[in-house]
Amino acid sequence: MVRLLNVKMMTQLIHKQGIEAIFADIMAQLKKDFTNWESFQNIPRPAFHVDGGVLELMPVCGKEKFAFKCVNGHPKNTAVGKQTVVATGQLLNVDDGYPILITEMTLLTALRTASVSAIASDLMARKDASTLAVIGNGAQSEYQTIAHKLIRDIKEIRYFDTDPKAMDKYEQNMKLNFAGHKVDLVRCNDAKSAVTGADIIIVCTACKAHAEVIKYDWLTKGQHINGLGGDCPGKTELQKEILENSYVAVEFFDQSFIEGEIQVFDEEKARSIVDAHFYEIIRGDKVGRNNDDEITVFDSVGIALEDLSALSVIHTLSEKYNIGEIYEMIPDIKDPKNLFSLLVE
Repeated sequence: MVRLLNVKMMTQLIHKQGIEAIFADIMAQLKKDFTNWESFQNIPRPAFHVDGGVLELMPVCGKEKFAFKCVNGHPKNTAVGKQTVVATGQLLNVDDGYPILITEMTLLTALRTASVSAIASDLMARKDASTLAVIGNGAQSEYQTIAHKLIRDIKEIRYFDTDPKAMDKYEQNMKLNFAGHKVDLVRCNDAKSAVTGADIIIVCTACKAHAEVIKYDWLTKGQHINGLGGDCPGKTELQKEILENSYVAVEFFDQSFIEGEIQVFDEEKARSIVDAHFYEIIRGDKVGRNNDDEITVFDSVGIALEDLSALSVIHTLSEKYNIGEIYEMIPDIKDPKNLFSLLVE
């Protein structure tokens, strides 16, 4: 039997558990899974680059569960009222290969990406960080902000997007979410004014180009940057001088070198740029920063292990609250070798 969650059911589950509690659950599972990094089989995700976008399959295999997500990235979709990124996913048992969960992952990807980003900031940003800059106010921005409020006492949020309507949307949602909280929302006229002096900088834009959304000479000592924008070959957001002069962490070098900020370097240079893998910082094998003056960068591309962590949490919660429809997706036959019997009336 397979449990299926559509968008309405996922929304119901989030409301039932509470978004902050779900963030906490996913963060805990992520830390557990990254701590056991060597027990998972990871590969760079297969990607098909098409006119106007990219289609990707993200598989990962652990000792007990196998998971995959099918996801796209089409920046031009918003012009015709469609989302830039949508996703679906499955969770399967390793011992028999049977699927146990099929679910929407557009909402879930936003939750898991914000959870990963918040963990990175918690481990790499200064402990006294209180000012957050959000560059790119699209679908991810609110989730990123709420998750970061859980790991730091954020007092000021600066935000900027090239689309004023996206900024309007973000401002309205954040005023609603943080009603009663002492948080200053500062609408900025450009990316430079948003990041200047900010403690934590989140960069999450959709433009598929080698863009310099953030420049090195805008930065000051002690800042932390999460580079998150939908990654693919040919797309970057940070001026390369930032990477050359910062403490840099990645999730999985083999994929980051193809799609992350470090793709602008040759492999030898890229390896020298990377100071730590995410799992090494989570495990305590390496530090998240060496001192309070250092600029730190989490060059995140999003990997399948993070989806497995999120799917595992959602599967547990869906069973706890009995949310989702149960379907027979696997033939139930007396003789497992007689598949043809399903067609015999």
